[in-house]
Amino acid sequence: MPKEITAGLTILKDKSRKPVLCLVTGATGYIGGRLIVQLLEAGYRVRVLARNPQRLSTHTWIDQVELVEGDANDKAALDSALSGVSVAYYLLHALLVKGDFEQLERDMAQGFGDAAKRNRVGKIIYLGGIITPGQEASPHLQARVDTGLILAASGVPTFELRAGVVIGSGSASFEMLRYLTERLPIMTTPKWVKNRIQPIAVRDVLRYLVGTAGLSAKQAGVYEIAGPEIFTYADMMQAYAKVAGLRKRIIIPLPVLTPKLSSGWVGLVTPVPITLARRLVDSLKNEVVATDHRIRDLIPDPKGGLTNFERAVGLALVKIKEARVETRWSDASSPGTPSEPLPTDPDWAGGSLYKDIRITQTNDSIEEVWKRVEAIGGDNGYSTASWAWELRGIMDRLVGGVGLRRGRRDPNHLEVGDALDFWRVEQVIPQQLLRLRAEMKLPGRAWLEFDLEVDSATGGTILTQVAIYAPKGLFGQIYWWAVWPMHGLVFPSMARSLARSNKVTKGS
Repeated sequence: MPKEITAGLTILKDKSRKPVLCLVTGATGYIGGRLIVQLLEAGYRVRVLARNPQRLSTHTWIDQVELVEGDANDKAALDSALSGVSVAYYLLHALLVKGDFEQLERDMAQGFGDAAKRNRVGKIIYLGGIITPGQEASPHLQARVDTGLILAASGVPTFELRAGVVIGSGSASFEMLRYLTERLPIMTTPKWVKNRIQPIAVRDVLRYLVGTAGLSAKQAGVYEIAGPEIFTYADMMQAYAKVAGLRKRIIIPLPVLTPKLSSGWVGLVTPVPITLARRLVDSLKNEVVATDHRIRDLIPDPKGGLTNFERAVGLALVKIKEARVETRWSDASSPGTPSEPLPTDPDWAGGSLYKDIRITQTNDSIEEVWKRVEAIGGDNGYSTASWAWELRGIMDRLVGGVGLRRGRRDPNHLEVGDALDFWRVEQVIPQQLLRLRAEMKLPGRAWLEFDLEVDSATGGTILTQVAIYAPKGLFGQIYWWAVWPMHGLVFPSMARSLARSNKVTKGS
């Protein structure tokens, strides 16, 4: 991750000049996993309280932190986690809990505050939500306010940072914005699309969170954090469409759509869980605009200023726009920026990315299988279903694409950058990996990857074939499902042909 996020910040140290110990809760959540990286980059020691530590095993920082297993309702776990801690980050919520989530959030805050007081924690840093004076807060926002009040009442100096919509891949509010904009070129919307919002990039949220650790306990209080621009929700959708390369959206606000109806509509159009969607949508009735900018006097803006909305969206979309799709677990564990997905993000985060995975085992050596993989396409064809690829090539040429006419540079060997029919060779690791990027005409982007590894049980080879598709807009979604019936014919046939095996399983 880029170190400029924490550049120039004051780093809190103890009397021996050692960086102090910070506790991070909510490490499997959106902000928590990203904050840990930044705290480590800044030189802090980090302890993590996690109910399911095994969910954190794919993170690159796992060996650099202390782990305490337990949850915020476990008094013993809290005492163990908070012992010797100078800075405690409270990043817990219960938005996905059905029923009285507000009371659960208050109870968790009370228990955490009491434990922090018992263990003489130096300060609590809490990320809440902006509340506009004079407006009735939604249950979600009111619970956020109550949480801050309870933590502050513990007697431990508490810094409450209030933010609006956080822009970055994985943020629930951003994912809702992403899916609505990408999937609906024309939409009838609730009247809240006219409400004003001041979004903030996740990288700036992290800078404020890390910077607050270095502030004096005497400066504790409530601070608002926000980006440099104010939009309506409709303006945000149009700005997102511009960055994503989509046409301007047609948005028709309807006053008859109640929060309940509109949350059902969001749940239908997006993969965001309906319980979460309902609570987020209910909060959109409130305008979220910062009126207090004192935090910028205490934590200076980064070089170049705060991140504007278009840049924040561009960072969130960089992997798809630059064809850097995580197709291997080793890739997924180390995102390039805080705006990119993490392996602990929900399945619905990161935008639509469809995969067809076929796993094949064969007694053939890895050298033999690699020869067949590297020779794919051109005059060698793709499988017993080569006619289907030929048909796709004809369709591509009819709409102005290159079709299959480019063939191969060499019948048996490939190099990065080679044209291969309507593919481009993106990565080659001999006897291990071949990744092809589609250059056919598509309403989206597509890749075809072949992973090889030795089968330790038989000495043969395990071939994993993955087709990846990132749709663009509504027509991209329609395209995937229109060609989906052909996948059951084309992809197993190709895997069988390469492995010379009839045993093909479909991966998750």
